[in-house]
Formats: sequence, structure tokens, C-alpha cells
Amino acid sequence: MKIGVLGAGRMTEALAAGWVRAGHDVLVGGRTPDKAADLAKRIGARAGTLREAAEFGDAVLVAVLLAGLDETLRAAGAPEGTLAGKTVIDCGNAVDVSDFSQVTYDGGGSMAEEIARLAPGAHVVKAFNQAHADVWRMRPPVFDGHPLAVPIAGADEGKPVARTLITDLGAAPLDAGDLTQARHLEAMAIVVIRLLHSGAGPLSVFAFRSAAAEER
Repeated sequence: MKIGVLGAGRMTEALAAGWVRAGHDVLVGGRTPDKAADLAKRIGARAGTLREAAEFGDAVLVAVLLAGLDETLRAAGAPEGTLAGKTVIDCGNAVDVSDFSQVTYDGGGSMAEEIARLAPGAHVVKAFNQAHADVWRMRPPVFDGHPLAVPIAGADEGKPVARTLITDLGAAPLDAGDLTQARHLEAMAIVVIRLLHSGAGPLSVFAFRSAAAEER
């Protein structure tokens, strides 16, 4: 599968490295070209502009901080339709770390719902937002002998691709509903984020399990 990535930070490095190992063709696009190129070289991926990443991928990961979301999507051409018809996976969290409150959009919407608004026609799925990047560097992410279950919420059209990318990292998908449920996944993640800021280890997670995961 061709995977474009918008962003060149820690989550990109952790997730995209696993997908490269699984045999996917990954192109990393960043607002800082040199940073994207350095990261891509480290993990065996390609590098390009944000727009090139958006156009390249059959699936596209959005891995940017909330403050850079609008600028990143506009640079990627999302409002013009570059992401239409593609699975777009949002791994971010809309949180104000000054008081660990959830940042919402009109009507209480999540970061993932804002991506859907800015990228008409995209099949947006929330995933991977519940854990620190170091969890995704685990090969595989296993806790108490069970693969970590990854809650996903979003468009049904995008879930098959999201499930594939989750299982390719050795984790197990756990369907949490439609895109409106992404706001609850973001709220749950704030609990972990607050723990991490308080000094908890980066492998602190909600150790989700599903019947499917237990059968593996």
C-alpha cells in the first residue's frame, strides 16, 4: 500500500517505520523539508512536500499538532480535494496542556471531525491517539501477553485500511463507532497525556483488549 504522511515528528517516525518494515511504500511530507528528508532516510521511506504526500498515498496519516492542523491540510491541498476518496487516519489529540482540557470545534467536534470538514470526500478514521510514540516503537505492542487493541472511530469506508495498518504493527483493531465517537477517544487520551506530563513512563496506556485480540 502507498501511504502518505503529513508531519515529520515522533508519531510519524514510530508508525511509519513499522509500516515500512511491513512492506508498505511510505512518503513523508513535512512543513520543514530537511526534517522530513532526514526522518524518511532513517526509516527507509521517501520524502516530499505535504502536497506530494497527500497525492501519493492510498492512505494518508495526519500526524501534526493541533496548532499546525489547518496550515498543514491547506498546504497538502486537502480543501481542493487531494484527499477525496482516500482513507485519512488522524492520530492527534486536541488538548490544551496548560490545564488538560479538551479543545473542541463547532458543536463539540473533535480534531478528526475538523479534518473531515477541511478534507471533503476523505474517509477519516481516528486511530493510534491513545498511546505515546514509544508504544508504537514496540515490535509488537504487547501488554500482559496480549496485543494492544487500538480503538478506531470513523467512516466505514476507511476502516478496512485502518484495520490493516493496525494489524501490520502487531496490534488489534477495536471498532468504537462512527466519527462522532472520535471526540470521546480524544477525551480518553487526555487522561494518559496528563499522566505522561506528571512523570509516568511513556509506555503507560489504556491496555484495551477485545475478544478478537484474545483469540490471536
